[in-house]
Amino acid sequence: MLEQTGILLSIVGLTVLSGLGDSQGFLHAARIWRDDQLVSLELAKSAAGFGVGIVMYRISIRFLQQSGVLSAETQSLLWFGVTTAGIAVFSGTYFRWATVDQSVAVLVLAGIGWLLFRTGS
Repeated sequence: MLEQTGILLSIVGLTVLSGLGDSQGFLHAARIWRDDQLVSLELAKSAAGFGVGIVMYRISIRFLQQSGVLSAETQSLLWFGVTTAGIAVFSGTYFRWATVDQSVAVLVLAGIGWLLFRTGS
């Protein structure tokens, strides 16, 4: 029981770190070109975010496989949900969305959870 809890906490923690790193990568990548000029600082921040994200994702795969999650679809759905939420929150736009749009975003994440549960992956 304690071992399973540790694996679950590792999956959640590493997936969150992966998604948050990649969300920073995407946010800064959107800013690497300004007036047709490469913005080196944004490029570096983007690369760092993606670097952290991919390392954490690859480590999370170990724990996902230990818990029986072997399909790439399920593994990437977890990452996708966290990354998308991270982009919306870190960009600050989520908090400016209409309540109905915020609700739809939460439902989309719930839908991802539903798919994970229903497919049994």
